[in-house]
Amino acid sequence: MKLRHFLLIGLLTFGSLINAQEIKKNFIEVTGVAEMEVEPDEIIFNIGIKGDNKNQLADNEKLLFETLKNNGVKNEDIKFKSMYQNIYSKKIFTKSFQFKVSKKTDMGNLFENLNQKWVNNINIAEIKNTKIADFRKTVKINALKAAKEKADYLLESIGKKVGTPLEITEIEDYTSDMVVPMAYRSKVANVQLEAADSNIDYSFDNIENIKLKYSIKTKYEIL
Repeated sequence: MKLRHFLLIGLLTFGSLINAQEIKKNFIEVTGVAEMEVEPDEIIFNIGIKGDNKNQLADNEKLLFETLKNNGVKNEDIKFKSMYQNIYSKKIFTKSFQFKVSKKTDMGNLFENLNQKWVNNINIAEIKNTKIADFRKTVKINALKAAKEKADYLLESIGKKVGTPLEITEIEDYTSDMVVPMAYRSKVANVQLEAADSNIDYSFDNIENIKLKYSIKTKYEIL
């Protein structure tokens, strides 16, 4: 029993010494940063329609679907959001939808066709890129590579080398799936007044790129 007890203490002490040595390893801590701009390829709009009664609202809904379909918007890319009746004026009924367009959509023609009295409002719900998840991965990998490169040249300047990575921490500085310039937002919000104006550009070229930026903080053993 005494021998087993002695061996157990010895193992615990040895383990503690190993942990102490690991903690006392010399290391360098650096942060790598990477950025990327991604062109949007998809816009989701909110649209509201109105009618003086339920039957007229139903007719206007059919007109909306026909208009969107004629401009290349698929039925599966149109979603119902809500329906509302004005409690002060029982003759006004409204219904809200979302629809999605791609870079293939002729935006000028679409908004000209939606410049109707039964269209209550239009605004941007979301701007995105369908491959944004892949781009995020790329930016994070580039940030980690930048951290390793920084550690390499810093240690090389003092005659040392980078060893095993001891810690890698992701820091999300800024990332957004939605970038809406105010100028574009106001144009779309007032589409019923301005859609017929041929000088207004409703194309994807009038939208800022989505900006991705990531930082990766790392600790490397110094050799």
